[in-house]
Order: sequence, then structure tokens, then C-alpha cells
Amino acid sequence: MAGLVPAIHVSLTLLMAGFVYIMSNRRDGILYVGVTSDLPKRAYEHRSGLVAGFTKRYGLKRLIWVEQYDDIRSAIQREKTMKHWPRAWKVRLINAMNPEWSDLYDELM
Repeated sequence: MAGLVPAIHVSLTLLMAGFVYIMSNRRDGILYVGVTSDLPKRAYEHRSGLVAGFTKRYGLKRLIWVEQYDDIRSAIQREKTMKHWPRAWKVRLINAMNPEWSDLYDELM
């Protein structure tokens, strides 16, 4: 029976969705790329200043870009890749999805 536990764990991990997101403080402002399995909760934490670190220090409370994945591992890999991208590439992604850099937080609810 003990041999089944890892297989069940792997199956549940594969089913967990993930989100890659970008936060900013204003249009053409500072950017932060993150990943989470619970986007509404994580965005709320950033907006409320509950997360110590970069986003709190620079007041990044505006959710401006989101990409969803069926598998959290794919989302984690995408976030790691995007963190190494030049700023111009991230800005192109944002402008393609959200040219006004509107806060998308209210659309989550």
C-alpha cells in the first residue's frame, strides 16, 4: 500500500492549476513576476501589503497581467523563464493583453 501514496501525490500535483502574474505600481512602472496556485488570495496579499519584500517595498498593488496553466509545474517554469526576460518583452506581453495597464483584480471576483 505504501507504494501507492507517491503515485496519488503525483496525480494530485498534476491537477493543481497555476497562475503566472505581473504586478505593477502604475502604467509603465516597476514590474514583478510571480507564480501562485491561488491568484485571488495572492493578489489580495500583495494589495494589502501582507507580503514582505519587493512588492511591498515598491507598492506594487496593481495586477496587470495573468496567464493560467493546468499544471502548477508549467506555471513555475514559465515564471522562472520570464524573470530572466528583458523588461521590453514583459511590457509587450502586458500591452498585448492589457494595453491600458488596468488593474485586473476586480475581474477575479
